Amino acid sequence: MEFIVTENAPGAIGPYSQAVKANGFVFTAGQIALDPGTMEIVDGDVTAQTEQVMKNLSAVLEAAGTSLANVVKTGVFLQDMGDFAAMNEVYGKHFGDHRPARSAIAALRLPKNVLVEIDVIALEG
Repeated sequence: MEFIVTENAPGAIGPYSQAVKANGFVFTAGQIALDPGTMEIVDGDVTAQTEQVMKNLSAVLEAAGTSLANVVKTGVFLQDMGDFAAMNEVYGKHFGDHRPARSAIAALRLPKNVLVEIDVIALEG
């Protein structure tokens, strides 16, 4: 196993790694809308938060030597399923024509009371 650390995404706020490479895969921790420079939640609605989450995921994947183009599975956690369409629009913009498998789950409360959290599993680059 190789533990991935980058300053271009929020540092872990607990006893976990931003990502782990193992057996040809990269497993990311769930990313929330923390700005890596300030470690504060970005202002705005689920659209703004999803945009930051996708930037954070991209930075972690890049540090691991891969990208969103190699993602095979995502997990999306939403505080309110009413935000699904707005989240999905940003998510789709970042993935383009690439369509990884996905689960979407409503979660009563997410870390730091954010609106969205996403984790991914990707192939190594």
